[in-house]
Amino acid sequence: MIGFLIALLSGALMSVQGVFNTQVTRTTGMWVSNAWVQFSAFAVCAVMWLVMGRDQVSAIARVEPKYMLLGGAIGAGITWTVIKSIEALGPAKSALLIVIAQLTVAYVIELFGMFGMEKAPWDWVKAGGLVLALVGIAIFQWER
Repeated sequence: MIGFLIALLSGALMSVQGVFNTQVTRTTGMWVSNAWVQFSAFAVCAVMWLVMGRDQVSAIARVEPKYMLLGGAIGAGITWTVIKSIEALGPAKSALLIVIAQLTVAYVIELFGMFGMEKAPWDWVKAGGLVLALVGIAIFQWER
């Protein structure tokens, strides 16, 4: 149950963050805004590291495979794409499309056991849920 609640909180925070970042970009520009997002995230992580515990920073060198260390770079791309999509589509449509893309890619990662994740069998119910979500996008996009 706690995982479910944390996932809901994550989605809510991503939507609010996307709107905040889009507004900051209007004043500062894309890359200043994106750099601020990454810097402020680093600052929060540094403070939490000081407060919550002292995991060894040198452990990062032992991460394998090394491409797994690209999460921060991907984060910069995520910030850019969220800002651009909210500018073009607004927060609600952007969030809907982002969530569908996340769900689709996550399911493909599970199906093929990519990036060290455990391989999951094909499930018609999950595939049907994804199709239903796509139908939901079509309904949400419908203009009267």
